[in-house]
Amino acid sequence: MSRLLQWLFGRLPIGWLQLTHSRPRFAAALAGVAFANVLVFVQLGIMNSMATATLKPYEFFQTDIMISASDANSMSEGSNVARQWLFQALADQDVIGGTGLFIAIVDWARETDNLALTTYGIDPTLPQFLSPSMARKTSTLQLPNAGILDMFSRGLPREEAAAIRPQTPTSLEVLGTKLTLYDTFQGGGGFGVDGYMMLSDQTFLTLFPKRSSAAPNHILLQVARGADPDVVAARLRELISDKTLRIRSFAQAAAEDQSYQQTERPTGIIFGFGVIIGMLVGIVIVYQVLSTDVADHLSEYATFKAMGYPQSFFLGIVFEEALILAILGFVPGFFVASGLLVGMKAATGLPLAMTANMAAMVFIGTLVACSASGAIATRRLATADPADLF
Repeated sequence: MSRLLQWLFGRLPIGWLQLTHSRPRFAAALAGVAFANVLVFVQLGIMNSMATATLKPYEFFQTDIMISASDANSMSEGSNVARQWLFQALADQDVIGGTGLFIAIVDWARETDNLALTTYGIDPTLPQFLSPSMARKTSTLQLPNAGILDMFSRGLPREEAAAIRPQTPTSLEVLGTKLTLYDTFQGGGGFGVDGYMMLSDQTFLTLFPKRSSAAPNHILLQVARGADPDVVAARLRELISDKTLRIRSFAQAAAEDQSYQQTERPTGIIFGFGVIIGMLVGIVIVYQVLSTDVADHLSEYATFKAMGYPQSFFLGIVFEEALILAILGFVPGFFVASGLLVGMKAATGLPLAMTANMAAMVFIGTLVACSASGAIATRRLATADPADLF
């Protein structure tokens, strides 16, 4: 390693030699950096899984504009909207179709546990409003009390989900009504629910008789080919009588939902602070290591300074140490965090995974944090008088 670093730096690797002079201290420093990396990786993994889970329901539908109530900060929240706004929206020349979307949470009481399923009700005769994979399965939704279930629902055995097919449907009772599941689709549990279920709007209203077909949760609109959904949405905000409605492109609604979950909901804020705390832990650990190293070698640094070596020389040594700690501490942190995310995914069913973007972000952040710690640790040398250091 010394020869490699000497070749890279073009000089004796003083920083490496100082770090490895005390092997226990070096190992403890690497463990501290790795621990900080694990903290950041896990928090980022959870935040990314929150974003994935938030955007997953938007993948079920194929639409351009969504009309929601003023308090609808997410797809599953907010008041109902009147279907009459759908008919007003159809007056725009670029709006070619629309439908209502009903949403509620259904509890499926099983022998082992209960599954909380976000349940959607939509007109099955309009498959163009569903994703292509979902649209191919809407024929079964036209049957009475029929549904299709999320095969990745948390707590649902995979073999049981795989057995749900049109030829071998399964039945369940929810809210006093017997439903028949004819097929499955790919969803996945989120932070608030265990999975998803798709029904026809008529079956949905059978489950929830107090709900009205005239008041869906959202109105989905499709625009003509070539039309800009954002431009059409702006026109609809002027056209529709109720100015309190949130009329947005579907892409904008998804982005605002994700932002709301990460920056306004307590869960997202907590995980965001977790990332910051992990970075601060890393900075403190590296600073303590480097400042102690500087203090232990003050006499050597004083000799170099008395010989005329500039401050940049000392910064180079400390930055060398910081980069070595960052790189060698990142590697074990990466592998430990990857294993933890895999285990957490298996235990919780959340879409947790190590991504290339996460690895690059944490690696760059580790380099920056360690370099900042090194710069702080050399402040004492910048103002010290060589004569006072002996």
